[in-house]
Formats: sequence, C-alpha cells, structure tokens
Amino acid sequence: MSGGTTATPPPVALVTGGSRGLGAGVALALAAAGHSVAIGYRRDAGAAAATAAACRARATGGAQHFHPVQADVAVTADRERLLAATLEEFGSVEVLVNNAGIAPRQRADLLEASEESFAEVLATNLTGPYFLTQAVARHWLAHPAAPAPRRAVIFVNSISAAYASVSRGEYCVSKAGLAMARELFAVRLAAAGIGVYEVRPGLMETDMTRAVKDKYDALIAEGLVPQGRWGTP
Repeated sequence: MSGGTTATPPPVALVTGGSRGLGAGVALALAAAGHSVAIGYRRDAGAAAATAAACRARATGGAQHFHPVQADVAVTADRERLLAATLEEFGSVEVLVNNAGIAPRQRADLLEASEESFAEVLATNLTGPYFLTQAVARHWLAHPAAPAPRRAVIFVNSISAAYASVSRGEYCVSKAGLAMARELFAVRLAAAGIGVYEVRPGLMETDMTRAVKDKYDALIAEGLVPQGRWGTP
C-alpha cells in the first residue's frame, strides 16, 4: 500500500479589466507563472474568453483554471458579485490586481471639464479598486490559513498620480487617490503579512491610448521615453 500526497492547488489571482490591453498581459504573465486567473471584464465577453484561452495555452500545470467574470468595478453590486463568483469558481483568491481603469470620454480643459466626467472616472479608477480591495481584505482577515498563503494586492497606477495634465484633471485626481489608497492598505494589512504594491508602467500601447497615439509617437521620437518606444502589455 503506497501513501500519497494531496497536490497544493495553484494560487488564484483576480485581475480586473483583464480581457484586453494591460490586464490581458497581466493575466498571461500570471498564467505563465503558475496561477489560476479570474478574468474580470466589463463589456467584452469575447475578448475575455480569448484571454482565458490564451492563458490556458500559457499554463504550466494542468490544475490551473481560467474563468472570465463580468463586473463593472464602479458598481457596488457588481464588485460584490465579482468576489463571490471568484470564490465560488476557484475556492480562494490569493492575489488581487486592480487594473481596470478608464480615461475621460473627452479631454477637456480643467476649467471646462464636467462634474459628470469627474464622477464617472473616479467611480472606476478610485472608488472601485478602493472598495474591492476592502472586500477582498475583509475576506482574507476572516479566513486566515495555516500555513498562511502569500497574499497580495497590486494597484496598477500611472505617472498621472504625480504629473499634472490639465486636459484630464479627473484622471490625474483618480490616480493620485489610488497612490494614497495603496499607502493606506499597505499600512492596514502589514500586520497580517499581506503585501500591497503599486505599479506605474509608463506609456503602454493599448486601447486607452489609441486616441493619443500620434501625439505620443512624436514625443517618444523627441526623447520622452528613454527606451524610445511604447510599452506593450
């Protein structure tokens, strides 16, 4: 009679805005690193399914699992459903990547920008990740594990957290707030051994930046970026 061991399931990452662009790149990197991934998306179910399929092709182990979950992080009920669906599908979550974000629908001078645009951008870029992180942290603290898994929160942020762009003030304010959110959660969760990190990836060639590509192509050619190129997901 031979003994056996129960394999440890792969760690689970929840990536918001994971269907396209930078979020899809994050999901693929996590798949290659051995994680299962809950791929949060707002609208494009086809893109989320394609990202899940690409993750399966990158997976390093048969136990890894990739599942799209529709949710708008700006909506309280959607955030609750996103976490609940992830836990139901995977049984746990070890990493939260707050990647979902939007730019203003129309760039406008600081003195002309509307309150509606401000509210819309902050709901997705700041309120959403702030309260999703709160919900995930509450779950972690209510479910300590022995041995404790490595748990982490990552905020995907922007140079706009510290760089003033008067044609998209609401975006800059949302990103500055996100930087402080990282500081706050890092202090609050440190005693529980939960790491909280912020990444500012620079100029990334994604759907969000397509509308200003010509402008930044010229600036890159003039030396704005030391590498002399756009970043890619």
